Amino acid sequence: MPKILIIEDEAAIRRVLKKIISEENDTYQVEEAEDGLVGVEMITKSDFDLVLCDIKMPKMDGVEVLEKVKKIKPEIPMVMISGHGDLDTAVNTMRLGAFDYISKPPDLNRLLNTVRNALDRKELVVENKLLKKKVSKKYEMIGNSDAISHIKNMIEKVAPTDARVLITGPNGTGKELVAHWLHEKSDRTKAPMVEVNCAAIPSELIESELFGHVKGSFTGANKDRAGKFEAANGGTIFLDEIGDMSLSAQAKVLRALQENKISRVGSDKDIKVNVRVIAATNKNLKKEIDEGRFREDLYHRLAVILIEVPALNDRREDIPLLINFFAEQVAQEQGNAVKSFSDEAVKLLQEYDWTGNIRELRNVVERLIILGEKEVSENDVKLFASK
Repeated sequence: MPKILIIEDEAAIRRVLKKIISEENDTYQVEEAEDGLVGVEMITKSDFDLVLCDIKMPKMDGVEVLEKVKKIKPEIPMVMISGHGDLDTAVNTMRLGAFDYISKPPDLNRLLNTVRNALDRKELVVENKLLKKKVSKKYEMIGNSDAISHIKNMIEKVAPTDARVLITGPNGTGKELVAHWLHEKSDRTKAPMVEVNCAAIPSELIESELFGHVKGSFTGANKDRAGKFEAANGGTIFLDEIGDMSLSAQAKVLRALQENKISRVGSDKDIKVNVRVIAATNKNLKKEIDEGRFREDLYHRLAVILIEVPALNDRREDIPLLINFFAEQVAQEQGNAVKSFSDEAVKLLQEYDWTGNIRELRNVVERLIILGEKEVSENDVKLFASK
């Protein structure tokens, strides 16, 4: 049942607005506030799906109400009610985040259309928030070990900043999850996170992929093309396996980090970019520097914050939680009931040598769910989880 609040100091206008809205749809629950102070207090204590607010009121005017509501409950659409002399102010409230404004005396059709559209918008915002939570769960880091707790604490501290982060650790440990958590908990979460696997792109194409190119800059460049840095503008770029990047591309990345601008292949024109860089590697970059394959100055630019993700063998206490998580995930994907694992099966899996880390464990859990009994047993593990 949609809940609507009318904040208006003139009782007659409050009654008219309430009557029009209530008669339009008897499921609407309409409440009233005689001034801005009362209205803000009601909004603070209760959840509303829409607020209609007069602009000129004693004690607290509509602009102040709008500013306060946008701070405490920004998802609530605000429709401002303006007198003839308030139109300039009404237009200004749109810049401050108001959904719309209606003039006095209210036009019936315009009022009802605005109410319907605002409620639809509120519903869409709620759906997007739920979807965002589902997306976040996809990248959830599972585990209560000291190592994982330390990483989670670092993410909480580092994510709200624009500090560059270098994530290290063996293949399959979850470096990508750390990168996604950093982005989703940052102020850039509404902007894109663009991923680049540096190891999967041929060295002769990596510069074009990162920085774009202009038409005719090389064979096959048939039109201008923006690169990943431009696509990530305002957001985050995740350079996975950065240890495999060519030295020439490293030089361009270094310039982008130093000057916050890039140039497309074949062009001298600078393009300003506002991008947070997160990088990851399974290589020992200091060894790569010693052997001349990685730039030391780039390393120091990237490694403002270092996060090391441990191998699964170094956090075996997390394996039971991971097994449960993957069992639920596989069951959901396949549309089946969740299978349980016996204590003996879990204990045996904890003793395995997980050279493939989290990725390998996930594959083994899926194999055991498909091939094992209703409750995965120790014998199932011996039969189907062998290397």
